[in-house]
Amino acid sequence: MALLAGPLARLRALWPQLWRFGLSGVGGLAVDVLVLYLALGAGLGYFLGRALSFLCAVWATWQLNRRFTFHAEAEPASWRQWWQYLAAMSGGGAVNYGAYSAAVLLLPRHPLTGMYAVAIGSLAGMTLNFIGAKWLVFRRRRD
Repeated sequence: MALLAGPLARLRALWPQLWRFGLSGVGGLAVDVLVLYLALGAGLGYFLGRALSFLCAVWATWQLNRRFTFHAEAEPASWRQWWQYLAAMSGGGAVNYGAYSAAVLLLPRHPLTGMYAVAIGSLAGMTLNFIGAKWLVFRRRRD
């Protein structure tokens, strides 16, 4: 049990940050769904509409995460940081889009199909996105 004390303490220390990351993700989910339904209304379809809505959601979560989740570790906003964040979210984004696509293809058509599919994709990519954000984009820089 003593061997687990260190890793368990580090995991407990991550919980507040994971919670804030999840709340920021809910904000990103709202942006994602809103933009998707606007895109669907404009005739872009489920897949092109989702590509657009995903980019908007990544922008929103970058803003939320740098201010709310990782505020003590965030450097001033820059285009460089935005591109780092977008790159770091790509792995989780691929998992997200894959799960979203599977849900769109497998779920019966319903007015809420898009929202359900976005939620399924978001949950699927969340772990990879947290790892990328915490350890690649917002890591503490040693001088």
